[in-house]
Amino acid sequence: MTPRYLVPFRPKSVPHYFTDLLVIGGGLAGLRAANAATSNQSVLVITKDALQESNSNYAQGGIAGVIDPEDRFEDHVADTLQAGGNLCDRSVVDMVVREGPRRIEELVAWGTRFDELAGSLTLGREGGHSRHRIVHALGDATGKEIMRAVIEQTRRRSHIAIREHTFTLDLLTHDGQCHGAVISSGEGPPQLVWAKQTILCTGGAGQVFRESTNPPVATADGYAAAFRAGVELRDMEFVQFHPTVLYIAGSSRFLMTEAIRGEGAYLVDSNGHRFMPDYDPRAELAPRDVVSQAIVRQMAATQSSNVFLDLSHLDSKVVLQRFPGIAKVCRKFGLDITTDRIPVRPGAHYMIGGLSVDFEGRTSMPGLWAAGEVTSTGLHGANRLASNSLLEGLVYGAHAGEGASRAAAEMPDTMRALPIESPEGDESTHESLDVADIRAALKSSMVRLVGVERTAEGLREAIDSINSVSGYALRRRFDSPEGWELQNLLTTARLIATSALAREESRGVHFRSDFPAPNDELWRRHITVRINQDGGRPRLGEPLPASEPLAPPAAPPAATR
Repeated sequence: MTPRYLVPFRPKSVPHYFTDLLVIGGGLAGLRAANAATSNQSVLVITKDALQESNSNYAQGGIAGVIDPEDRFEDHVADTLQAGGNLCDRSVVDMVVREGPRRIEELVAWGTRFDELAGSLTLGREGGHSRHRIVHALGDATGKEIMRAVIEQTRRRSHIAIREHTFTLDLLTHDGQCHGAVISSGEGPPQLVWAKQTILCTGGAGQVFRESTNPPVATADGYAAAFRAGVELRDMEFVQFHPTVLYIAGSSRFLMTEAIRGEGAYLVDSNGHRFMPDYDPRAELAPRDVVSQAIVRQMAATQSSNVFLDLSHLDSKVVLQRFPGIAKVCRKFGLDITTDRIPVRPGAHYMIGGLSVDFEGRTSMPGLWAAGEVTSTGLHGANRLASNSLLEGLVYGAHAGEGASRAAAEMPDTMRALPIESPEGDESTHESLDVADIRAALKSSMVRLVGVERTAEGLREAIDSINSVSGYALRRRFDSPEGWELQNLLTTARLIATSALAREESRGVHFRSDFPAPNDELWRRHITVRINQDGGRPRLGEPLPASEPLAPPAAPPAATR
């Protein structure tokens, strides 16, 4: 059984901090939420590493938006729905797509320098998109430039305080409501942060898997903390694997952006055969789930550990100008991306499931909001369309921030600590655990058994292994982030695996070779998990209603047409 709190604390003998809004996470969604608060409200942003360390900062491709006068909102909506495996919420897709251009203009106003040509934004194309609509910056380092501008915007606002290198252990709850969080700055006892409203923006869970494009901070902390607090999570079986992750012994698993294939790169196998046309008429521009599954099958057919990206047929000057960051990384390993084939294979990239939220970012728990990758909004369905993630973070970050700000303004200014029960558990044994070894074994098992291709037998093996380790690891009282991260990884890995076992079909990024086809009649529904519901086991939702046609498009802003 997962303990309610990771660490023991005595409320009467630990420091207390009070704020109007608490934002947990310093990525794009978190900072956009913080900037939505009014200037007379106190805002505290907590991030467990430096502010620049987030998935947002490492995003390469860009932000999808209807900017080109020849593009249409309906086309972006249609592309998103097609990629989403018939599980998207059409109303959410429509809302996010139509709001996108305004949010991109907002970033420009905040100082983001997107790539331009002759005074107009340069638009790229990526897999699953029918048109060029990807706004990018610094060639292949869009996230870095966006976060630079947003961080500067945030630091200029005196009512927003930022605490870096601070670990959020758990959500602080009382009588079914969220009242803040338990945090640790690495020195002294835990601290209790009391907030009128809390916004969870902790990012993804890529570090659950051995191969991942995510930075080391993506250890699923938000999912696990929310689960322990009794918040509803949804669609946890849907983990998107990016098809092309650099695969070289000794290298970090560096992302080879979708935009490379958008510019015309080929995927070839170990025999030099361009194989994607064999699997899908869209070839390399098929959605990520299709490409990832094709690569896994081609590796098996050729008995190889990877395939290759081939850019040798493209203009070398254009390639180097468009992908300077990737060229630099590959040069470290003796590879010239204009002539050499780049070894790649799929890696965990984006968590589609997460906390269930409504249009405004409200979760199932009063006082708690969420935005970004930690959520399940309905935008991505069963498979996220390329470059829709930064877009979602912007839109839902703004919605959650504005909603939480309004809710906090309606509450009394006087705040006080509430009676919180001290955590139980006596597993404070000094017997050491090899945290690094357990973590490595978990990540390896998850890639092998809960990766791109899944079966009931493999999923049951993974669940048994996770349960066995969790039986002793989750009861331990660790005193450092390494132990807390392991506990969060174990908790989230079990949610992913049990949800994947429950969904007996293939849909989007969830591929069951024992159930290789989608089954809309039985499985066009969400799977939810909640610690105080069915013992934390997955619960099947009601079948989703038949898709309704979208309303006629509203007139777009003049600046985007």
